Amino acid sequence: MSEKPADYSVTNGFESKTPFLIGVAGGTASGKSTVCQRIMEKLGQQQKEQTERRVVCISQDSFYRSLTTSERVRAERGQFNFDHPDAFDDKKLLTTLKDILAGKKVEVPEYDYITNSISDRSHSIYPADVVLIEGILVFYFPEVRDLFHMKLFVDTDSDTRLARRVPRDIMERGRDLEQVLNQYMNFVKPAFEEFCLPTKKFADVIIPRGADNLVAIDLIVQHISEYLKRSPAEKPVLEYPGISRSTSVPGSPQRSGKSGRPH
Repeated sequence: MSEKPADYSVTNGFESKTPFLIGVAGGTASGKSTVCQRIMEKLGQQQKEQTERRVVCISQDSFYRSLTTSERVRAERGQFNFDHPDAFDDKKLLTTLKDILAGKKVEVPEYDYITNSISDRSHSIYPADVVLIEGILVFYFPEVRDLFHMKLFVDTDSDTRLARRVPRDIMERGRDLEQVLNQYMNFVKPAFEEFCLPTKKFADVIIPRGADNLVAIDLIVQHISEYLKRSPAEKPVLEYPGISRSTSVPGSPQRSGKSGRPH
């Protein structure tokens, strides 16, 4: 039997390793998920089985918190702000990311946009070399933000984002036009300006025009490819509070441990 690399262990019955964690933020319909999809396609990961993928992707939408009865009624009327930080269960997201960094297999719930609730379905995230986490507010919560080794911000024109969101919400999420526009003007746009846009300053790489920016995506893919070729000994050690693991965590230069821009 061949000797295992230093960053491997066995957790939950699966060989595990500490992944390179990449946060992908940006406004609604900016192309975050498409950027992640392009990265995975270029790395040849889309057609592989979940257990064989070296690069996987998680959406922050899977970590919306459960709504109260009154909030659910407001949501059905398009009067609940899903773009506000309070709409998310940031503690659950933090715990899940720490488990991923500890090399564990995790179960990530699926969000149902029709019913505005977490469904009974979930998908398994197996230990991988690179994990992409995309969402509008993945840089907003300091404890979550400080876990990322690389932070990308997908910067797309607001008119383009609205033009994408309207047909998406009507065709895929069962909304009507008036509800979509009201929700955008009353909640989505103000929340973007107050909570999402200010986190752009934390990004290591800003991607103008989203998935249409093939040059930027190719550069990111090249960086990831170079990382995947590294041996465990070449990966620097980073310490993460609350994560008990004796092996190395791959990443960029050492963080100071303070909130805010790490480097």
